[in-house]
Amino acid sequence: MELFLEYAWVLLVLVALEGLLAADNALVLAIMVKHLPEDQRKKALFYGLLGAFVFRLGSLFIISFLVDVWQVQAIGALYLLYISINHVVKHFVGKRQTEDAKPKPEKQKKQSGFWMTVLKVEVADIAFAVDSILAAVALAVALPPSGIPAIGGLDGGQFIVIFLGGFIGLVIMRFAATFFVKLLQQRPGLELAAFVIVGWVGVKLAVITLAHPDVALIDEHFPHNAAWKASFYIVLVLIAVVGWFASSKKEVPAEDVATKEVEEVQPGKDTSN
Repeated sequence: MELFLEYAWVLLVLVALEGLLAADNALVLAIMVKHLPEDQRKKALFYGLLGAFVFRLGSLFIISFLVDVWQVQAIGALYLLYISINHVVKHFVGKRQTEDAKPKPEKQKKQSGFWMTVLKVEVADIAFAVDSILAAVALAVALPPSGIPAIGGLDGGQFIVIFLGGFIGLVIMRFAATFFVKLLQQRPGLELAAFVIVGWVGVKLAVITLAHPDVALIDEHFPHNAAWKASFYIVLVLIAVVGWFASSKKEVPAEDVATKEVEEVQPGKDTSN
């Protein structure tokens, strides 16, 4: 039961993190396909997300064989820390620049055709997938053995948790992005908190790297230590709570552009009016 709860908790954390990151991603994708005729928008997203699913699955199998290589762990940790710090810096620097900047007239850009748009969506999906997969791996590799036969080079339970986290992220991006976009607009501090959490997960992966037998800068059993695990998740929850309360709830107007753009490409949405 304790093993099940630990796996379920990691999966819950992954789903929440994927949801927050997927909202940003869905908004970017919605803007990328906005210029297409209505009947082509959802097709472009479908083809792009289908390719992203295949990429995630293939990448997961590759990473499962490389996950114990400390150099791969180190690169993953540095990458997660980089995107976290980069986003936080841009958040504060960009906010100041936006306040000081004067509006400039927008230049009309030549819009891409259908298949070129699909390709761009595909590339964007792949870029979004990298940080999600690395974060999932960092959270799952310290889980205790599940007893499920290994898949690739990973314990079967760990592989399933990482796969479900990534799959649910794609489902959220396609079917529930509007909810998360509204949530981020109402609580903008959550977006910053999500990227701080990504950085904190990068720290976790760095700890795993330093405990690798070939590096041995810290005890190899430390990443599995109950006190370290508890401390990691307490800090993670605190970041999320601070992100929730750091920004007061904002009312999102019904005509909000960002929400409308995502709604236009959600399945089952009638945009003919």
